Amino acid sequence: MSTETEPVEHDDRWILNLRGRGVAGITVDHRLTLTLDGCWEVALETPARLSSGPAHTNPGVLLVPETQDVAAALPLFGTKVVSAVAFKTGALRMVFEDGTHLTCPTDAAIEAWRITGPGGWQFVSLPGGDLGVWSAFAANEKPQGRSAVR
Repeated sequence: MSTETEPVEHDDRWILNLRGRGVAGITVDHRLTLTLDGCWEVALETPARLSSGPAHTNPGVLLVPETQDVAAALPLFGTKVVSAVAFKTGALRMVFEDGTHLTCPTDAAIEAWRITGPGGWQFVSLPGGDLGVWSAFAANEKPQGRSAVR
């Protein structure tokens, strides 16, 4: 697992430090939810793309949680995360150890995805293309150098 215990903010993104966390559960209702080791959860509410290899040679498969058209995501069960990045534009990119890439763009009208974790961490793709970030740290004291944390 990652040696970092908390997500790390950069100018244009947050590195979520989920490396080594396995997909311990997959649930489907109006969204596709990946439950990861260590009390992290990734919930996709809008279409996302699952692919492997370079995007220009393999466009991948579209996952549509609203219609439960997500069967292509089931092989992620048991797979470990290699990287997870929440962009401040509201997009999400995750890479898994088997080479699978999961990308979820923003949505104009609704929250496209949400990631929650220990310490009160929440990352939310806000409608229209922005990233909302919350943590228990921000609720208890004024953050220093973390303008994106609410």
